[in-house]
Amino acid sequence: MSVEIWTILFVALSFALYLYIGWRSRVSDSSGFYVAGQGVPAIANGAATAADWMSAASFISMAGLISFLGYDGSIYLMGWTGGYVLLALLLAPYLRKFGKYTVPDFVGDRYYSNAARLVAVVAALFVSLTYVAGQMRGVGIVFSRFLQVDINTGVIIGMVVVAFFSVLGGMKGITWTQVAQYCVLIVAFLIPASAIAFLLTGNPIPQLAFTFSDIVPKLNQLQVDLGFQEYTQPFANKSMLDVLFITIALMVGTAGLPHVIVRFYTVPDVRSARFSAGWALLFIALLYTSAPALATFARYNLINTLHNQPIEQVRQLDWVSKWENTKLLTFEDKNNDGRVELTPDKATSEITIDPDMIVLSTPEVAKLAPWVIALVAAGGLAAALSTASGLLLVISSSVAHDVYYRILRPDASEAQRVFVGRVMVGFAVALAGYFGINPPGFVAQVVAFAFGLAAASFFPVILLGIFDQRTNREGAIAGMLTGLIFTIFYIVGVKFYGMQPWFFGVSAEGIGTLGMIINFIVTFVVSRLTPPPPVEIQEMVEDLRSPSGELPVEAVH
Repeated sequence: MSVEIWTILFVALSFALYLYIGWRSRVSDSSGFYVAGQGVPAIANGAATAADWMSAASFISMAGLISFLGYDGSIYLMGWTGGYVLLALLLAPYLRKFGKYTVPDFVGDRYYSNAARLVAVVAALFVSLTYVAGQMRGVGIVFSRFLQVDINTGVIIGMVVVAFFSVLGGMKGITWTQVAQYCVLIVAFLIPASAIAFLLTGNPIPQLAFTFSDIVPKLNQLQVDLGFQEYTQPFANKSMLDVLFITIALMVGTAGLPHVIVRFYTVPDVRSARFSAGWALLFIALLYTSAPALATFARYNLINTLHNQPIEQVRQLDWVSKWENTKLLTFEDKNNDGRVELTPDKATSEITIDPDMIVLSTPEVAKLAPWVIALVAAGGLAAALSTASGLLLVISSSVAHDVYYRILRPDASEAQRVFVGRVMVGFAVALAGYFGINPPGFVAQVVAFAFGLAAASFFPVILLGIFDQRTNREGAIAGMLTGLIFTIFYIVGVKFYGMQPWFFGVSAEGIGTLGMIINFIVTFVVSRLTPPPPVEIQEMVEDLRSPSGELPVEAVH
């Protein structure tokens, strides 16, 4: 069978599974809709967290960026993995004990202020909408290449599927769908990685093939021969300061991501939250330790397949012609010699490759079986849809729970709260679709912006809210607003209005670190210049850090 037939088969089967799980998991109460009734087993929640965490950026773009950036691409591995550890060990148990299942809920109650809650809602919406834009672009790319449909049509199909299980089942439907999606995406990533590792090195274990074979020295030499820096040369594409700032922004941004934090509320107790964090780290490591190997294999294969080959001969390759149709791969014979030249100078290089196509195209470049190529497409969709569903629920809960119920209608019934939540999921799906059709950048870049916004807005007020009794509402509001506004200004100015990165050359992806520092300083100083929190709030914070016990979960009842 052809790649297209296999892809239709795998995508249809996986989508049918997701829809079936969504139907079986439908709920009617707010506890089930927002926190899956707090009854998810630790290992299942670990798999769901891993799927929620490993978005289209992890599956589709991360290895592609490492393949392009070499050593400097390690910022994504260090930042995202380190950030998850930071969240799991430092923040999640305390947030779970606090008993509020959204970040704005924590901010509103900890800082005894609906104004602080509203600022947190705005920040959550900015972060989630930015993040979901990357997921929907990933959906569009997969459909465009593997099913030969228009990107806009692909985005709409993805919207319909994710809306179904999100609207019907809320967090319960999303959680069990994400368990299935993790199984799909990890199998889809590891099978081609193992196959290519075996073809290139004779070792089927990607991590060992990458570490103990001669593939990296061979790639280094190949790069030097073409005029590039060695693949493992540090700081060849980014300055040391920018690498540091991006890594920190990704790390602390992870710890402030609302759609990941909420996963720790779906388990029965704090102990289960800790165990699910451990399971999630194991599940995440399976992909994250394979990504550098796949990135190396992909670059080595692409150079050997394309460089110095006749352009017309290359264009006759089935995978090349189909990727050219997506506009993610282009050729231009600038010196009119009829051959493809790959050079480090963009002005003379005759190949343009979008990082988003690296992982999806690698099985084709390596000439793997059609069913493996199709499996990767299904995995990319699973990664994008699993994260998109979690983000959609954050958008829904930020408005339906934190604004409608907690501020506007505290007397709203269960049915009214769930109805508003479902309406907001539908609204969020429409917004996500718009961003998928009109994407502001490539997948991992857009996601990096979301992490920067989360770092600059949520991380300081969550950390100080847990560990500093003196931090008050005035400080939290001033810090969140200052950090968020500064970071948005810098990102938008640099990326969309031609502003030069004026802070020592730090890129828009890394500026969230400075936004976080500004937030910390403003929050700390303003809190010290204004009255301390009420005594009951200070006692609550002290009790929050005690080693045992659990605060009552008022929010879900």
